[in-house]
Amino acid sequence: MKTIYYTATSLDGFIATEDDSLDWLFPLGDVDDSGYPQFIATVGALAMGAATYEWMLRQALPVDGQAKASWPYTQPTWVFTHREFPGVDAADVRFVQGPVQQVHAEMVAAACGKNVWIVGGGDLAGQFHDAGLLDEAIVQVGSVTLGSGKALFPRRVTSPPWQLLSVRHIGPGFAELHYRLPTRSGASAA
Repeated sequence: MKTIYYTATSLDGFIATEDDSLDWLFPLGDVDDSGYPQFIATVGALAMGAATYEWMLRQALPVDGQAKASWPYTQPTWVFTHREFPGVDAADVRFVQGPVQQVHAEMVAAACGKNVWIVGGGDLAGQFHDAGLLDEAIVQVGSVTLGSGKALFPRRVTSPPWQLLSVRHIGPGFAELHYRLPTRSGASAA
């Protein structure tokens, strides 16, 4: 069981535009050609921040009575937020707030031996890292630049550096980088 940040980023290190759009991402390739189908099969629980959940709601909630898409996850999902959001019918979505380490053990137990996926955003992944709870990162780097937006990982991490495990070419628009995050001395439970 691992806690893994799996995401896509632009060449200049942004996972979304300033207004949380992912429109830049989808023209770059088909998700079924990436490592996602194999990855999601290893996931037993998910964590996401409020902006990611809000984006997911915009994709799934009905417009004029017609659902855009169904909730894509069967796994329980923890949404870290201080705001109130609607739930999603037939989805196991749990709204939480506070330090990630207070919720991590519950997520691990619910994952039943499978991995915990930090879906987004970058700051939430950083909070898991700061608490010493982030084991790996799988980053699909898209062949575009955004100039500004939501940072991939808004933390300075220089020592120890992340350890590159593999690099994979995915279609004409992506390189997938898989990293192990070494245990940091002094990782706190704050």
